[in-house]
Parts: sequence; C-alpha cells; structure tokens
Amino acid sequence: MSDAALIRLPKIIAVANQKGGVGKTTTAINLGAALAEQGRKVLLVDLDPQGNASTGLGVEARQRDVTTYDLLAGDVTLQEAIQTTDVANLSIIPATTDLSSADIELISNEKRSFLLHDALRQPAIERFGFDYVLIDCPPSLNILTINAMVAANSVVVPLQSEFFALEGLSQLMLTLREVRQTANAGLRIEGVVLTMYDSRNNLSQQVEADARDNLGDLVFKTVIPRNVRLSEAPSFAKPVLEYDPASKGSAAYRDLARELIAREK
Repeated sequence: MSDAALIRLPKIIAVANQKGGVGKTTTAINLGAALAEQGRKVLLVDLDPQGNASTGLGVEARQRDVTTYDLLAGDVTLQEAIQTTDVANLSIIPATTDLSSADIELISNEKRSFLLHDALRQPAIERFGFDYVLIDCPPSLNILTINAMVAANSVVVPLQSEFFALEGLSQLMLTLREVRQTANAGLRIEGVVLTMYDSRNNLSQQVEADARDNLGDLVFKTVIPRNVRLSEAPSFAKPVLEYDPASKGSAAYRDLARELIAREK
C-alpha cells in the first residue's frame, strides 16, 4: 500500500448556493463552531472574496498576509496558510479581495479547477488531524465554487425560507451534475438546510413543505430560525455559539452538527 493511501483525510464539505443572502457564511461559521464544540477538529476555508467568514471568526485584515488566494496560486504551503482561531478545535484559511481576480488569473492554468483539490490533499494535512474541512463558497457559480466542488466530498446547501427559494436550486443542481460527470464522480449533496425560518410565517412553512416534498431526506430535519443573536454575532467577530451559547441560533446549529455527524454513522 502506498503512503498516499495511508493518509487520513478529513471529510470536505462545500457550503454553497449561488444566491447571496441565504445564510451561507453564517452556516459555514456556526456549523464549524458547533462541530468543534462536539470535539471534532475543523478547518474553515474562506473562498469568498468578501472574506466575511474570516471577519466573523475574528481574523482582522492585517492578519491575512497568507490567504486562500496564495494557496490556490501555489505560493504557500498548507502549513503556512492555516491559522488558529479563538474557537477551540477550529482553524481557518482566510480570504481577501485578491480572490476576486481568480477567474481571470487562473484561466490559463490547465488544472484551474483542481487547485483547491490538490492543495487540500497534500500529505501535510494529516498532521493537523482535521475531521472536517468546510469551504465557504462565494455567492456565484464561478471558478472558485467549481474548485470547491471538485475538492469536496459533499455539498451543504443553505436554502432561505422565502418565495422562489427552490427555483434557485436548479442551476446549482445542474452544476453539481456537471462536476460529477467531468471532475468529481463521488460528489454528493450532503443536505439542504432551511435558513431564516420563521415558524409563525405561513410562507416559511410552505417553503419547508415544498422542499421536503421535492427533496425528501436530502433536507435536514434541523431548521435554522430567524434569530437576532445570529445576526448580531458577526459584528462581534464571534460564532453565535460563543456570542450567546443559550440562543435559539446556537441550539439550532448544535442540532445541525449532531445531525451531520449522525448521517456519517
């Protein structure tokens, strides 16, 4: 058996939806924190040029000398790119606006869709002992999101509880199918998580019913509620589990982490 076969690789999950404002970064940060709270070692890869996941975990702009852009460009090693955070068991590779030029700068690279795949499968990743790698994708189906899907074992799709929510999934599903056919045959949908859910709102209930009717068991049982503490936490550069551990948002992401772990078993 080769050395490569003995490498313990983490499960890589892309958190993706080409639509903005659906709770994608909120889910990446807080699911990561909840998994870490469960004793799992987690790496969050910020692949969004806005860098909101980095900000939300307290990584200031001056601390982002080495970023995901440098990792994709091959200018740094995995060890140089990974930073610890104030959350136990949770590390990050931060992002800056440098990523916004990736589409243009990587177009001539023959392996442009496999750059993140290769970076996250360096033998060096074994020494960190990560159980999960979560990739916070940008709100578009560009080369960065394709890199995430080629690198990932599965995709978590945050779905906002609003009108037309399901219609927006069609393009994402087509992209997933294309990636499966051309670059990553093992890619699957880990699950769809309903976000910004208001149980008092008939529309939220209808979106949930439609999602479960159409997607069945792909939809997580856990729903993420509209919660003021969830909205406030990023301005304090903390996951909601650190900002207000007793909030409904914290409870929901703990439930989601447990459900994700249970699906593994």
